[in-house]
Amino acid sequence: MREDRQRLDKWLWFARFARTRSLAARLASDGFVRVNGSRTENPAKGIGIGDVVTVAAPHATLAVRVLGLGVRRGPAPEARLLYDDLSGGSPPQDPSL
Repeated sequence: MREDRQRLDKWLWFARFARTRSLAARLASDGFVRVNGSRTENPAKGIGIGDVVTVAAPHATLAVRVLGLGVRRGPAPEARLLYDDLSGGSPPQDPSL
């Protein structure tokens, strides 16, 4: 994958939309994620800065613009820097915090 792209499941995990990377992959493969308005069932789909990712989680639907790709799963304040919330909702609540 190119340096300016990152796997969708990895980004969802880094941004704390899922507790584990396998759960992030399942979110995508089960059809709960859209990238730039198109539903994707491919956890390996490459996303880049500027893409809009919509996650339909059980507790809320969030639309975010990707601001960074990240290099690790850090603390919540660090993860929050990876995206800009477009939906006006609250950031994802990671139960492991």
